[in-house]
Amino acid sequence: MNKFVLSLFAAVFLAWLRPEVGSGQGPFSLSSLAHWGISAIFFFYGLRLDGERIHSGLANARLHLVTQSATFVVFPLLVLGAVFLTGGIDPADPFGTVVSGLWLGTFFLAALPSTVSSSVVMTNLARGNVPAAIFNASLSSLAGVFITPIWMRLYLNAETGGSGLGETLLSLVCQVLLPVALGVALNRKLGWISVKYDNALRLFDQSIILLIVYTSFCHSFSEKMFDGLSPAAFLILSASMVLLFFTVYGIIALTARLLRFNREDRITALYCGSKKSLVHGTVMSAVLLADPKLAGILILPTMIYHALQLLIVGILAERERRNAPAE
Repeated sequence: MNKFVLSLFAAVFLAWLRPEVGSGQGPFSLSSLAHWGISAIFFFYGLRLDGERIHSGLANARLHLVTQSATFVVFPLLVLGAVFLTGGIDPADPFGTVVSGLWLGTFFLAALPSTVSSSVVMTNLARGNVPAAIFNASLSSLAGVFITPIWMRLYLNAETGGSGLGETLLSLVCQVLLPVALGVALNRKLGWISVKYDNALRLFDQSIILLIVYTSFCHSFSEKMFDGLSPAAFLILSASMVLLFFTVYGIIALTARLLRFNREDRITALYCGSKKSLVHGTVMSAVLLADPKLAGILILPTMIYHALQLLIVGILAERERRNAPAE
């Protein structure tokens, strides 16, 4: 497990020890710093986007359709089916119990876009179609700004702890799309910064995510939102995340075989379509919820899934690399 994943759980532990530190509000609070950090993350993300490279990825329509459908259709429908069979979410009060809140968090995970950096890195490691991976991960990130809130409207509204859809979309446009658009506009002049200082920017991204996770769990622990979460429930949740990953992974693999994808496109579909973005999860949890104390329980499944997907896909990508035909 890499250092960032360990840092995520360390942030949760610190929030449990001292929730009062990160639960404060105000213009100079840690929550406010995290709010501005979100916009900076997406500005630098836009600065990394090369328009010509993205445009060149438009041609492979079948690959894009399979990948985006897995991300925004297959994932949510699978979890909705499980919710329907188990009655896991109380529509009138989705945060009324820890179990209902974790089910909602799992549906939130399912509605999120794919991650960008690790999808591209893993596709490259496995010798897949890297330009297509960049295109699909970028498209997923931008589309998720609108698709994720629409899916979440099934359970979240002003009466059940959510913000209004118009307010949510406006906030995401201001915090995500506008910074990305500004970064893309400055790519030709300042894009070199994202290349030269790539490691520093990655560290900045991770620091802001850790800050958001820390403050979210501080709010949740201070309000005793996890008092009903037992170690057994945590293990069941983790096992469920593994099952969800391999179910989607298997569906994508079968679809790629039926459509006769070549090896490179199959890898791209598998690695982009089966992954979920912790960055968007932390950002959207703060925007979708009217009450910050609910954010910790909402993003817990995403944190667990993020850690597991890095571990599982890392192993799979290394195996694909070893089995790749010699160049």
